[in-house]
Amino acid sequence: MTPHARRRARYHLRFQLRPGDDIAERAGNLTKVCQENEVAEVVLLIGAEEAYTGHLAAEQELSWYETVAQAREVLSAGGVDVSLNPWVTVGHADRGRRDRLGFAPMVSPTGKPAAAQASFACPTWRSWLYAHYGRFAQLGFRVLWVEDDFRFHNHAPLDWGGGFEPLMMERLSRLAGQEVTRDEVVAAVTRPGPPHPWRALLQQVWHTAQLEVAEGLAQAVREHSAGRSQLGLMSSNPSAHSVEGRDWDALFNALSIERRVTQRPHFAPYSDAPARSLSAALWSLEAQRVLRPPHVACEPEIENWPHTAWSKSDTQTWSEMVTAQLCGSDALLLNVHPSSAERAEQFPRVDALLRRSRPALDWFAARRTEQAVPIGVGLPWRPDTAAHLTTVEGTLQELAADPTATADYLLGYGVPVTAGPSPVQALFGRCTDAFSDDELHTMLRGGLLLDGEAALRLTDRGFADLIGVRATQLCARDEQARPGPYAVEQVTAEATTDAGAYLSVDVQPALARLESQPDAHVVTQILTPEGHAWGVGRCHFVNALGGRVAVLAATAPAQLARSDKGQRLLHATVRFLEGDRPGLPLVHGAPHLIPHAARTGDILRLAVANGSADHSHPLIDLPATPDTMRATLLAPLADPAPATTTEVDGLRRLEPALPHRGWAVLEWRAVPGRSPLTTPSTLS
Repeated sequence: MTPHARRRARYHLRFQLRPGDDIAERAGNLTKVCQENEVAEVVLLIGAEEAYTGHLAAEQELSWYETVAQAREVLSAGGVDVSLNPWVTVGHADRGRRDRLGFAPMVSPTGKPAAAQASFACPTWRSWLYAHYGRFAQLGFRVLWVEDDFRFHNHAPLDWGGGFEPLMMERLSRLAGQEVTRDEVVAAVTRPGPPHPWRALLQQVWHTAQLEVAEGLAQAVREHSAGRSQLGLMSSNPSAHSVEGRDWDALFNALSIERRVTQRPHFAPYSDAPARSLSAALWSLEAQRVLRPPHVACEPEIENWPHTAWSKSDTQTWSEMVTAQLCGSDALLLNVHPSSAERAEQFPRVDALLRRSRPALDWFAARRTEQAVPIGVGLPWRPDTAAHLTTVEGTLQELAADPTATADYLLGYGVPVTAGPSPVQALFGRCTDAFSDDELHTMLRGGLLLDGEAALRLTDRGFADLIGVRATQLCARDEQARPGPYAVEQVTAEATTDAGAYLSVDVQPALARLESQPDAHVVTQILTPEGHAWGVGRCHFVNALGGRVAVLAATAPAQLARSDKGQRLLHATVRFLEGDRPGLPLVHGAPHLIPHAARTGDILRLAVANGSADHSHPLIDLPATPDTMRATLLAPLADPAPATTTEVDGLRRLEPALPHRGWAVLEWRAVPGRSPLTTPSTLS
């Protein structure tokens, strides 16, 4: 695709320069490193990590202020943009620090108070925060970041987190119309079963407190920067924020200054991880894409922990940068130096990483278009899911539920996914609780893939006739049930793929007992170790609404033992759910080939990452064969190179071997009448 204006990837480098007499020299060296490595912006950390002495005030705050003021002047003179990253809002964790400013502390569900972390409701802390950001905003930074401690969960050493302090309970009492205690609230919110009314009220209290702070921050920064600066929000996993009752639109709007605000989504592991974990990273970026209003910019964090070049390989870092750029990021927020580095010129390996990564990142950036729409199996999820969940264990942790495992199951088998609307969707597990009957009816008019737990919940809500099975119960792995323990599923003789083959279900935590309807097509049967019939494993069904439904007995499909047979079964299921209008490219040919598909007009782009340590030749199953296809190979830390594809048994095969964590990108024009894409575009 020919871009109207050639874009380049933007490096935004997080770096800390401690106060010291040599600050001008260190800032000058940092400027030179940025110029040599084409770093567009430095995000200056203050009082971070090892340098964190507590919430900054008095002489300590003044010292950091003078330091970043001088550093900003040097960097700006060298043509480098500068943003600021104050290290704390309420505080990340105690780590032996103690509050010195008289803040009301965060309190955990069990009543444990924090030593150095403040309550969002504390007026003294709010006054400090607005003054702190307002003071630094006078310097005219492009962005002042709000750290990811701007949350209620994950505040060590507190169990779960905070938000149960007396100030919050007072607010909740006013909403509930009666005086409530922390013990009563925790018991009500975490009780097993349907949501207690206080769950939604507590989430409202938390969300309102955060909104008040966000609005105060925006006002302080707007006034003290004369509108020059904007805020950026660092966020965590959306399912954790769902427990807190976060309203993303309202929060982004509260933080906006002149309709400008930026998000830093966390998306990748902190340290070395298997390449197949790219499926979770890819989904995390896609899931958060739909949470951002159109005016919100996106700068994903290329993270490592501890902050040292030894935490993560260059190959993994490169692959995660490419993943973020592929997903349309505006910039990459880089954590590639130790937080105590001080002297950027002492890290030549980091310099090499940035230089060697740029060709692939620029290649993707130049092809980015605002009109590109990810396509795949839709994974519906509501940000308020936690408010609707029916629970069993009765813990705050149990209120976090999202489609991450569903995405891993599909992506790991070469099936692209999207967080947006799609003719085919997958709804697994407890996320079902968040949707109304009307919303479920709409889903059941299209293609819908369900796991065993979702099937049970839909059965309980009266949808058995529309899903083709009646799920009667969930049977746990160690539960003694007739005719014995489940062990394998066997593909039925009537199946078109791998008839008679066996697949293991031996380590599934639970299976649903499924009773199929007469018109349902049973694809697999569950058997005991002795070969006795245990129940239906998978089935396909066309319902009275014209929708197509596929049901799995497995309650944790991502934990099924993966195999070529399992992949073929899933691909056949996707094609069944698409009906007479297949449109999705499906990838196989080797384990852990992870796809990302998007469309721009009638142009399709399929990017495939190799999540295995072995080289592979991806095979692409297309519903219709295009006249031409352009292929590009992006090997780690290498220049993009043209590639070729050949046709093998009706499939497209990538001829150069795709290396570990490499990406292959295929682009073609959709075949008229065989794809949902209709708007003409140019492929060149």
